[in-house]
Amino acid sequence: MKTCASVLALLCLAIPLSFAAAPKGEIKVGAVFPMTGPSATFGQESVNGMKMALTSINKKGIKGQSIKVIFEDDKGEPVEAANAVRKLITIDKVLTILGSVASSNTLAGAPIAQEAKIPLITPASTNEKVTMTGDYISRTCFTDDFQGVVMAKFAFETLKKTRAAIIVDNSSDYSKGLTKVFREKFTSLGGTVVGSSDYAYQQKDTDFRSLLQKIKRENPDVVWLPGYYTEAGLILKQAREMGINIPFLGGDGWDSATLQKLAGPEGIKGNYISSHFSSEDKDPMVQSFVKEYTKLYKQAPGAMAALGYDAVLVLADALTRSKSLSSEDIKQAINSTTNFQGITGNITIDKNRNAQKSAVVLETTATGFVFKQKVSP
Repeated sequence: MKTCASVLALLCLAIPLSFAAAPKGEIKVGAVFPMTGPSATFGQESVNGMKMALTSINKKGIKGQSIKVIFEDDKGEPVEAANAVRKLITIDKVLTILGSVASSNTLAGAPIAQEAKIPLITPASTNEKVTMTGDYISRTCFTDDFQGVVMAKFAFETLKKTRAAIIVDNSSDYSKGLTKVFREKFTSLGGTVVGSSDYAYQQKDTDFRSLLQKIKRENPDVVWLPGYYTEAGLILKQAREMGINIPFLGGDGWDSATLQKLAGPEGIKGNYISSHFSSEDKDPMVQSFVKEYTKLYKQAPGAMAALGYDAVLVLADALTRSKSLSSEDIKQAINSTTNFQGITGNITIDKNRNAQKSAVVLETTATGFVFKQKVSP
């Protein structure tokens, strides 16, 4: 298996001088991502990474066939995600599905895939409940329990912070899951969470000054903000304007170049996130990916691009190993993925269909994300 994974990785990162005859027939795969809406950059980056991997894989093919991906836009909305999954299964007759990004959207579509016995792989949904949907649902990213622990330890042990305020997006399963894990780990280490309750907002809110004023009165030395870049960027900007100059910490939901634009040059400074990938990683495989991606798309890849890329590689590897193209065999092959060397790390799918892999901690700056450290499971 490891050899197969290495071959696929090389296929995607090098352009051979010649190829075998073009494959005949198509393996239809669905993809559900937010191409429009508040988290559109996540979907666009994911699809860019996927297309980059597909271009190389399809020059050789899988079992004499090419992979055809049918893309659907969930617009960042759970209802749209559910409708997209249903359409891909009932109308397009896909064999498997990739997506989505936000955990709430994947949680909306996953039960439909599970009932239809169509394997679904999410590259980026970290909420623990996602894979609890059933045995046809898996992920190639780490989970919130790992991500939340990483950032709680970073706050307490690395930054030496002891008083944390928590700002939660009450409309997001992702944000609520990370909040729970961070609170438990931070307090177990000896830290204190200030305020009588978490400070809450809803997606698409734009004015956070009242919430931030309450936090300022509590005088924390760090803020845990596990939301998405759209609201996080505005919160950072408004916090700095109000004289709140302590570090804010986030998860992979911040990992978008748009965060810098929303937060502004002052708001972006001195904050930290956990994520799946750093373009500064010196690993030769990572640097080859960064070079090819930048050449194709005229910008450096973010975490979602790398996650989308890896998800296609993992699926292609599973299709290669699968005894047949039946749903059952594809599911078994996906769930038995072991030591797959991807751009975002070494991927092993565990018994709960979650990826065991490392995370990175990045510092936010006006010029981008700066690599700080890598943390293993």
